[in-house]
Amino acid sequence: MNDDISQKILTLLQQDARLSNAEIARQVGLAPSAVFERIRKLEERGVISGYEAKLNPRALGLGLVAYIYVRADEPVGSLRAGQALCAIPEVQEVHHIAGEDCYLVKARVADTEALGDLLRERFGAIPSVRTTRSTIVLHTLKETGQLPFPDDERAEDRRERGE
Repeated sequence: MNDDISQKILTLLQQDARLSNAEIARQVGLAPSAVFERIRKLEERGVISGYEAKLNPRALGLGLVAYIYVRADEPVGSLRAGQALCAIPEVQEVHHIAGEDCYLVKARVADTEALGDLLRERFGAIPSVRTTRSTIVLHTLKETGQLPFPDDERAEDRRERGE
């Protein structure tokens, strides 16, 4: 994926996944068929793992974001609690973490009452979950799923160092 055209294509798709191949081709200076082939190869290699619409959580009544540290009582290497957390619809992210806690979870709910219900009824129903600690987001300044690309100068420096 070290080529500038593929990087430009990925940048455009991150900004708007609904762009047509013809529009992407116009912006990167290739034929639509060449863009289609590059995108297909990026999908095959797993660089592009899917496409989704970005929804406004507030418009759907899900205005509260909470980060929840979860401590589970399970054997080392087991991810059973994490897999159970992943199955909860309000849960957007589950990260297996190092430290005293086992998982860091991002959840979206309507309000603090819904958060309490989620913790008691859903998290509490997972047999190995021992404790949770929640941090409620007051205001989100930035939230994106877009990945950065290293600028050319830093990438060149890394190549010169053999990284």
